[in-house]
This record gives sequence, C-alpha cells and structure tokens, in this order.
Amino acid sequence: MESVSAVFAGTALALFGTALLVWTGARALHRAPVAHGVSPVASTALTTSFGVVFVGLGVWCFTLV
Repeated sequence: MESVSAVFAGTALALFGTALLVWTGARALHRAPVAHGVSPVASTALTTSFGVVFVGLGVWCFTLV
C-alpha cells in the first residue's frame, strides 16, 4: 500500500516541478516577469531552484517503490 502512495506523491511532485520549470522557461524566453514586484534575476533563480527540488523529490519518491 505504501508503493501506491509513493507513486502518487512522485507523480504529483514531478509533474508540478516540470510544469514550474516549463513555465519559468517560457516566461524567461519572452523576457516577461516571473513574479511581479521582485527582481527578475532573483525570481527566476528561486523559481528554477524550486522546480528542480520538486522534480528531485518526485524522482526520490519513485525510488521508494
């Protein structure tokens, strides 16, 4: 039963992280702000790092299966 939870969590985390990375990349390519009222470099770097962390956590959950 724990494997079902790990697969669900891994899928959710990996999908969210991938979507976050794709969205950040699209905003950066169009030179659009990633977050309003924040430094563009800081917001892009922070969002990219969180996307990588979420993808990493999703992969880690898949290793628990």
